[in-house]
Amino acid sequence: MKKILVQLLLLLTLFTSIEAKSIKLLVYSKTNGYRHKSIPAAKEALTMLAKDNNWEITFTEDSLSFNDYKSLKRYNAIVFVMTTGKIFDSIQEQSFEKYLEKGGGLLTLHTGTDCEQHWDWYMKTIGAQFKGHPKQQQARFVVVDSTHPATKLLPKEWIALDELYNFAAPVSVDEHSLVEVDETSYTGGTMNGKHPLVWWQQVNRGRLLQSAIGHTDDFYKDPKMLQFIKGAILWVAKKG
Repeated sequence: MKKILVQLLLLLTLFTSIEAKSIKLLVYSKTNGYRHKSIPAAKEALTMLAKDNNWEITFTEDSLSFNDYKSLKRYNAIVFVMTTGKIFDSIQEQSFEKYLEKGGGLLTLHTGTDCEQHWDWYMKTIGAQFKGHPKQQQARFVVVDSTHPATKLLPKEWIALDELYNFAAPVSVDEHSLVEVDETSYTGGTMNGKHPLVWWQQVNRGRLLQSAIGHTDDFYKDPKMLQFIKGAILWVAKKG
């Protein structure tokens, strides 16, 4: 009996290892506008998460990586790390749209609403368009859905310093809000009280999780935020 239990544990360990290694990530941090100083901190955090979870991770700022859908579909998920401005040409837009519609995953960190603003499909999919932000300041963040893998380990609310994005219009009703910022806790919010910063959407067969939080280096060193990123990646990659 003991021998059988040992064999089962070995099989379970092997299965878990295979499952963990099956996640392949493409991390894209091209900027064609403002370049955030926290990009290196975000990449370091993602490198650590990949190492700890046996993920395969590829970093790039080369838009040519998006030329071919066949190349993109090798990845379980794509992570936009503080991308800004126009980051694709029309061919790359088509292959990326096909990737997401056919079952790929996208996680955006901080600036997903501040890139590809000319592209109607992307703007509709991402759910909001960046308009501006007040000075960086502390604010109260509130989890409005604790059942999602990205937020289930977060506290119900917390106070942190961040760059708090205002959007050109209310976030699309197609999006499912996960985290909101309390506009009474800081100055400069323009979303009339209901102010989502993290949300998700099913995109045909694909998954999107958009996060406008994550401007500072400290965000990428905070254990609870690393758990948030891990949960988000597992969800968009359909592994959690």
